[in-house]
Amino acid sequence: MIGIIDYGAGNLKSVINAFASLGTDVGVICREKELERCSGLVLPGVGAFPAAMRRLNDSRLVGPLKDAVSNGIPLLGVCLGMQMLFESSSEFETTEGLGLLEGSIRPINGGGLPIPHMGWNSLRLNFETPVLGAEGEGRYVYFVHSFMADCPKDEVAAYTDYGEPVPALVNRGKVFGAQFHPEKSSDFGIEILRKFCSFC
Repeated sequence: MIGIIDYGAGNLKSVINAFASLGTDVGVICREKELERCSGLVLPGVGAFPAAMRRLNDSRLVGPLKDAVSNGIPLLGVCLGMQMLFESSSEFETTEGLGLLEGSIRPINGGGLPIPHMGWNSLRLNFETPVLGAEGEGRYVYFVHSFMADCPKDEVAAYTDYGEPVPALVNRGKVFGAQFHPEKSSDFGIEILRKFCSFC
């Protein structure tokens, strides 16, 4: 089963519907014991980093989530959920993240472009991953965000250009993060979720 982490700050419905459209067994995870049934986990998120991390900590899922990843369960973070995979964020205040990936979250520079970055942008591939292969080069996906990951290049599988290179898909081991919304990125985004399911 693919478990969608529910900590009160995620856009659950669209993510659940996307996985359900693949015929995947999907469930909402609210408690530690429910993690045991999962072959893969998804951390969605909307809103601000500090509030999201407070809610995730309040859910008492931080430790169990890290343990699941340590035990080899694949994890996909989406949008704010991707940002929470990193060590910290400067959004409003310095806030500690999950620390599953090296790096921090900072505002997008944008080079005079509108912030938030909202809309369809193309991907530029750094390296292939189990969820994004060579066919990802030049494909368009849907973004809605004002902050971005500042992280080592060897974690950035793909980036997009928005006034500066913005990490779009990050990966280390079995931890993946999509700054864009696969569930809102048409058939190509759904194919990314399909590959995640296959990897799990």
